[in-house]
Amino acid sequence: MAGYEAVISSLADLWDRLFSAQPVPPRTVILVTGVVALLGVLVRPVWRLTRNFITIAHEGGHALAAVLTGRRLSGIRLHSDTSGLTLSKGRPRGPGMVITGLAGYITPPLLGLGASGLLALGYITLLLWLLLLLLATMLIMIRNVYGVISVVVTIAIILGVSVYASPDVQSAFAYVFAWFLLLGGVRAVFELQQSRFRRQAPGSDADQVGHLTHVPALLWVTFFALVSLACLAVSAQWLVNVSFYR
Repeated sequence: MAGYEAVISSLADLWDRLFSAQPVPPRTVILVTGVVALLGVLVRPVWRLTRNFITIAHEGGHALAAVLTGRRLSGIRLHSDTSGLTLSKGRPRGPGMVITGLAGYITPPLLGLGASGLLALGYITLLLWLLLLLLATMLIMIRNVYGVISVVVTIAIILGVSVYASPDVQSAFAYVFAWFLLLGGVRAVFELQQSRFRRQAPGSDADQVGHLTHVPALLWVTFFALVSLACLAVSAQWLVNVSFYR
């Protein structure tokens, strides 16, 4: 009986920890975390490393869209050049294939938008554990060694911060991560168009969806850019002007 009560007590403590709002850091700290994330996106040597996080979110978006549209997910591969590949089985054409193709580039900024909403409400711990849950689910479908290492390292970083870091460090980390998803999502879209302009990405997501829909690929790149910039604009408003919920 005592063991049962201990389990119930632990679960109650975990529930309280996840769904209790934490203090929002000062606006100066929020702005500094934004600058840190921006440096992680703009500084090329750093971006070569941190872009892996955007690729994880990108391929996770493809995978989730495939499952939600009734396609059979075969696996996900992440490569050391920060590219990725998500394989699914189903009809080679139709809405499911189009939605799956569109999901990649819009997933990082949409995740950033969701993260910003949780942070603005003070749910820092909940955000970190939701990220762990999403990554653990994705890990099951990784089909190459580099991909497994990338996801496991990301899980280890977030888990270490969640368990061992002080509340202030957890808060700063969560804000940097949210900013990075938003800013990195924007850069990824502009890199896509840059590669297309140089004819280095003939099989890009935009080109594949363009082929499926008979809509020019440039319009789909524009769609990716509009979604990314809109998420950044809305999230910046939420993150900086956090008083909207107080």
